[in-house]
Amino acid sequence: MLRHIRYRASRVSKISLRWPVVLGMVCASMVGAETPTSMQLEKDIPYAQVGDLTLTLDLYRPASRQISPLIVWVHGGAWRAGNKSSMPLQGLVAEGHAIASVDYRLTTQAKFPANVHDIKAAIRFLRAKGPSLGLDAEQIVIAGASAGGHLAALVGVTNDHAALEGTIGDHLEASSSVQGVISFFGASNLTTILNQSTPHGLSVRIPALQLLLGGAPEEVPETARLASPVFHTDKTDPPLLMIHGDQDPQMPINQSLELAGKYQDTGCAATIHVLHGGAHGGPDFYDRTRMTWVRQFLKTHLP
Repeated sequence: MLRHIRYRASRVSKISLRWPVVLGMVCASMVGAETPTSMQLEKDIPYAQVGDLTLTLDLYRPASRQISPLIVWVHGGAWRAGNKSSMPLQGLVAEGHAIASVDYRLTTQAKFPANVHDIKAAIRFLRAKGPSLGLDAEQIVIAGASAGGHLAALVGVTNDHAALEGTIGDHLEASSSVQGVISFFGASNLTTILNQSTPHGLSVRIPALQLLLGGAPEEVPETARLASPVFHTDKTDPPLLMIHGDQDPQMPINQSLELAGKYQDTGCAATIHVLHGGAHGGPDFYDRTRMTWVRQFLKTHLP
């Protein structure tokens, strides 16, 4: 339940829910994008083999001393498009964070849970090979946008889940657990998303979900629940940061609110920042203000 609302002259307002969920609203006109100053990029590092397909990741390393945690980035694209070259957090690399941007099987190649199996395999690879790659992989934060935000949240709340762990890769002895989750406008409940969607959102989500799940959510309800982070939350979940636009026409903001509510029920740490006027993606989500939110999350929960 909402406890209080404060409006400030800085045009930043906060709506605080029962601890630990905090909802912040910031005007979309606050810009000033981050520009990386020094980093090293190693592309197309193989992390697993699936049949004839080699799964790869791009590794961004800071030129200066690396600081923990390692960030794993999951790209968006309605689960059926996009690739690892879309990685908008270069400013964090310049500040000392290594980031691994991961390619995974799209739904045109394999339906869920293949994408989750691949991402967990990438995490196991990074943890097992950390020393040889020059990485500190003790603490890992998974982050993503849109469909990537959904996958990041699902990976984050399903540590050691038998059906979602998979057997991809050569490092099954390593842990695929993560110590933090950052979701930019991601889905959390595939059983409710269509009822919350705009007509435009439905035109995007219906075919995307059919490809992802192998049918509409109501046709494959158990698969839809398995693919929904809200049905996996418990008191062991890692800290969560969500950033979502309140005018998102493709990914209803209620998706983030649902996951925040589940986190609140378990007592785990979750923070939502709402981008006032924000739609579905764009540079405002990765500008100086938003990156300050991300840095604060990392500093608070993964010092």
